[in-house]
Amino acid sequence: MARVAARHLAAALLLLLTVATAIDFPAFPRHSLEEDIPEDDYGGDGVGGGAAAGGGGTKGLAGNPVVAEIVNKRLKALTATFAMAIRGELGYCIKDTDSEWDQAFNFTKDTSFLNTCMKQTNGDLHQRVCTAAEMLFYFNSLMDSGEETRGEKSYIRPNKNCNLTSWSDGCEPGWACSAGEQKVDLKDSKEIPYRADDCQACCAGFFCPHALTCMIPCPLGAYCPESTLNKTTGICDPYNYQPPAGSPNHTCGSADNWADVISTDDVFCPAGYYCPSTTKKLPCSSGFYCRKGSTAPTRCYKKSACPPNSANQDITIFGVLLVVASCLVLLIIYNFSGQLLTNREKKQAKSREAAARYAKDTAQARERWKSARDVAKKASSGLQSQLSRTFSRKQKPGQTGGMSSKGLPSVGADGGGRKSNFADMNEDAPEPDFHLETGDKGKKPKGKQMHSRSQIFKYAYGQIEKEKALQQELQENDNNLTFSGVINMAKEHDETSRMVIEIAFKDLSLTLKGSKKKLLRSVTGKLMPGRVAAFMGPSGAGKTTFLNAIAGKATGCDTSGLVLINGKVEPIRAYKRIIGFVPQDDIVHGNLTVEENLWFNARCRLSGDMSKADKVLVVERVIESLGLQAVRDSLVGDVETRGISGGQRKRVNVGLEMVMEPSVLILDEPTSGLDSASSLLLLRALRREALEGVNISMVVHQPSYTLYRMFDDLILLAKGGMTVYHGPVKKVEEYFSGLGIVVPDRVNPPDYYIDILEGIVKPNMSAGVTVKDLPLRWMLHNGYDVPRDMLQSSSTSESSSGGSAGPSSPSASAGPSFATELWANVKDVIMRKKDEFDYNKSTEDLSNRCTPGILRQYRYFLGRVGKQRLREARILGVDYLILCLAGICLGTLAKVSDETFGALGYTYTVIAVSLLCKIGALRSFALDKIYYWRERASGMSSLAYFLAKDTIDHFNTIVKPIVYLSMFYFFNNPRSSIWENYVVLVALTYCVTGIGYTFAIFFQPGSAQLWSALLPVVLTLIATQQKNTIIADLCYTKWALEAFVIANAHNYSGVWLITRCGSLQKSGYDISNRSLCLWVLMANGVIFRCIAFFCMVVFQKH
Repeated sequence: MARVAARHLAAALLLLLTVATAIDFPAFPRHSLEEDIPEDDYGGDGVGGGAAAGGGGTKGLAGNPVVAEIVNKRLKALTATFAMAIRGELGYCIKDTDSEWDQAFNFTKDTSFLNTCMKQTNGDLHQRVCTAAEMLFYFNSLMDSGEETRGEKSYIRPNKNCNLTSWSDGCEPGWACSAGEQKVDLKDSKEIPYRADDCQACCAGFFCPHALTCMIPCPLGAYCPESTLNKTTGICDPYNYQPPAGSPNHTCGSADNWADVISTDDVFCPAGYYCPSTTKKLPCSSGFYCRKGSTAPTRCYKKSACPPNSANQDITIFGVLLVVASCLVLLIIYNFSGQLLTNREKKQAKSREAAARYAKDTAQARERWKSARDVAKKASSGLQSQLSRTFSRKQKPGQTGGMSSKGLPSVGADGGGRKSNFADMNEDAPEPDFHLETGDKGKKPKGKQMHSRSQIFKYAYGQIEKEKALQQELQENDNNLTFSGVINMAKEHDETSRMVIEIAFKDLSLTLKGSKKKLLRSVTGKLMPGRVAAFMGPSGAGKTTFLNAIAGKATGCDTSGLVLINGKVEPIRAYKRIIGFVPQDDIVHGNLTVEENLWFNARCRLSGDMSKADKVLVVERVIESLGLQAVRDSLVGDVETRGISGGQRKRVNVGLEMVMEPSVLILDEPTSGLDSASSLLLLRALRREALEGVNISMVVHQPSYTLYRMFDDLILLAKGGMTVYHGPVKKVEEYFSGLGIVVPDRVNPPDYYIDILEGIVKPNMSAGVTVKDLPLRWMLHNGYDVPRDMLQSSSTSESSSGGSAGPSSPSASAGPSFATELWANVKDVIMRKKDEFDYNKSTEDLSNRCTPGILRQYRYFLGRVGKQRLREARILGVDYLILCLAGICLGTLAKVSDETFGALGYTYTVIAVSLLCKIGALRSFALDKIYYWRERASGMSSLAYFLAKDTIDHFNTIVKPIVYLSMFYFFNNPRSSIWENYVVLVALTYCVTGIGYTFAIFFQPGSAQLWSALLPVVLTLIATQQKNTIIADLCYTKWALEAFVIANAHNYSGVWLITRCGSLQKSGYDISNRSLCLWVLMANGVIFRCIAFFCMVVFQKH
């Protein structure tokens, strides 16, 4: 440390060179000073007085305060001359030269020590100040000192004045000599003047180094009085040097050294005192505190403990109060976090229930009116027939019509067969107005005119009740709810119908690009709108692959054959906005209610120009059809949080696709895990969707016979992705009976067929058909082209079944090598990633649906993420509690050290805040990736999703530093302000949050947590050990720690200047880089967010 401290001291003392050079007394010699001072200013003190002998004029100047003031002004005026040199040598620790000069060497407030020194030296002060040459010699000696001189008092090389042959009293520490009558040029940096005259003790307010015979003024914040000899120890107190032995006249002088506080703190104003000048030391009074090196007392905060002679204010009480307040806030958050959303949901539920009752009452009133009208109509018909019989018997023979004998109109006598006026009155009676905003044609208000919640709900429930009435009417008319009948009904009632999509495929085959494994082989068929098709088959038959191929999601495969959309060769991806795909897993947000999940999907995926009232109608219709009214306001729940049942969750999973009014709806095992009642309810809802023209296809495992009969079409697949049957459910048994496969009694047909395809049940030998022949028989039955390899495999199977199979060749039995299989698998993964990216970035759109743009989706995502964060407030409360505890522990254990400017405490702070904030950021994306993949595949904006998550997390970026600092600052009490620390912590939190995003998206949750824990520790070690290297500059911890230390170092000035320069030089920091550090941290946050977004878009699940 000796060599390092010496280098720091030498570098910092360049500033003192400006002082020595500034006191250029040859520039204004003694006679000029005498001419500048009025005679009565110094002549009346009895010391001078005109032409006194022996230099009486010089003595007349000694101790004059006006002279001292002029000297001080000359020193201050010459600062600008050396500003460039100071910035060049000490720019890393001195930012503003003038400001630092004022804080270190501006003696304007008290120049008494100059007056005293001039009296002590008889006006010979300028002859005793070190010249530039002596300063440079002193610097070089300090820089050349190494480990061998550690602990030695003198580390200055011999010089002209102090060597083995010439050693005057001025060479001893605390003493200095005069240059005599010789002319001394203090700017001379080459020649050291000879000083051996009038050696005496160093003046108070100056320090005189060992082995030099000149003086240097002490900076502000130092206490440099004349020392006194301690007769017990023989040391000059308060310094640590001894007078030379055998020299009784050699008294103790002033300070002998000014160095960094680690080397010696002899000249530092002690803690608990303040030093307004370098020769005065005053105790701190009550209510104030004085740190080491203070020039003025600092007032304590109110209610803080500051007894007399306090070195620091005890503001722990504020930290304790904040701990208590934080605990209360966290308890409130923990127990009442969901109350805000619950109250809002209750208000909305009341409005909705009132609207539902209103709609039902209106519908019942309409039904009562219709019933009354029908009764009146029947009664009028009976009365009409009775009157006809009565009047026809009494009619005279000559009458042919017109008026009856009683003056009543003759019923039925008009040639046109007109009805009676009584019947016309009953038939033409207008229907009363039952508040037609419920959906009467031509009179319903437009959606844009509905703004209140009650109006929207009344409109939605009115439409639902009317649809129920129309549906019942069609059933009573034996219309059987056919697709054409519902379309006609929609047209008659002015309802918009969906785009109709027919999907046809011919010789469709899928082959993995790497391994060349066939997933589908020569599949031909058609999926019709308005029909429900069921895909069945044994495991490994390619059912899900077939659905993915239909939806355009088959990635990493070579596709052959044709896929026609409405008879045209068009990419199915162009219709992804109106294609609903329900995955096998229930990917539903557990921390949202059923209605919130459905409502969000409806807003993001329905047409952007659709009114809010119509969107509410769509959502209410889906909730009604899926039977989710009872749980609409219940949280879906997840593994940790109890929510709705599994069957209800499955229906919500289907409802997410139904609310976007798809034209094609594809479902992967929607009935798996459901009981028969839930499956029946779900299939009825899908049947209603099919009646609106939706093309529905689903994979089903072991359906009951009731469910099986509700399907329109059946697609049976054999292992290897080959079609066994594709046609109406009503004809499947007839087809297989023709092949000799008859379903036994009391056996479910689909179960029996799957058992045959699985090989569990063998077909009858009399049929002459094997399982491998079934795909070939289907193709021959429909006249499809049969691939040659299928014919060869069929003939091979026949020959093998006859027992004529010969031994297989070695070449045929030998499989591919391990390296070949590995490369094929890697190629499959790469091609799949490429296809997924191409699918998601495809911009072609033929769906004629304009969904909301990025900004509107961003607003929707923002609302959803905000609700999720409110419901996760307990988890956030735990995060804040851990931050509070970390702040208390680190603030208490790692107290600010003046030697390192609190670097140790800030190092722990960087590690702790990085770790805790990264762990919190992991939750934003690590657990939601599967939800994002589904939403992105449906066409939602990835940018809006990412920005909404990041925007909500800005709340933590702002609040978490406050939580941590509220504990750390009041228990640690650094010299930097709380605002300076807060700004750095905000930048650090923003940076590490972006890194946490990247880890959460790129790694699995376990690996992401491990990286989040290790990275800040490793980077901190690199930043503190590999200083001034490119590797260290790439570590964000280096910039955070530098910003903290710089913010604290700004508050160390005056006597701390050497300590500041030494510490910053040792750490490799620059005091001017505070803004740069903050910008680097923010830039790191932006860069890592861009990396995280890129990973989120490119990397999909396996």
